[in-house]
Amino acid sequence: MQDDPSFIPTMASSSTSSSIHKTSFKYDVFLSFRGEDTRTSFVDHLYHALKLENIETYKDDKNLEKGKKISKELIQAVEESRFHVVVFSKNYASSSWCLDELLKIMECQETPTDHNVYPIFYHVEPTHVRKQSGEFGKAFAKHENDEARAVPRVSDALCENVKLCPCVYLLGK
Repeated sequence: MQDDPSFIPTMASSSTSSSIHKTSFKYDVFLSFRGEDTRTSFVDHLYHALKLENIETYKDDKNLEKGKKISKELIQAVEESRFHVVVFSKNYASSSWCLDELLKIMECQETPTDHNVYPIFYHVEPTHVRKQSGEFGKAFAKHENDEARAVPRVSDALCENVKLCPCVYLLGK
C-alpha cells in the first residue's frame, strides 16, 4: 500500500482545514521536495489531495510568479506556511534550493510561532538522511566544498528533522 503513488499519509488531526489559523499564515502547507524525484508522482498526488480538502498548499511549480527571484519567494512562502512537509528522496540533498529551504524551515521551528514540520521519506531510509549516508549521503557530499552554504548547519538540520515527528512515513526503499 505504501508503494502505491496514490497513497497519501494523513497528518495529525490538528492539520484539518478548520483548525488552521488562516489569519496568521498565507499557506497551510509548504511542500519541500526534489522535483526530479517526486514532482510528477508522490508530491503531485499529495498536492491534489490537499487541494481537494481545501488546504492552501504551496508547491513551487504552481505558485511561482514569472519574473520573481525564486529564492526570495520561496523563503517568503516558507515563512508564511503553517505546516512544512519535507519529502526526503535520494536526490533531495543534491539540490541547493532544497537545502536552503530546509534551513529556513528549521529556522521557523525556532521561532515562537505555530510552524510544524512533517518529514516524509520517499525511497530513502531515515537513517541515511540523519547520517548523510547511502544515495542520500552521496548527493549531500556534493556540497561539502561549498563555502557559501553552511554544510554543518544543513547536516544538523537534517538530523533534527528526522527526530521531529514521531510518525515518519517510509515509502519504499
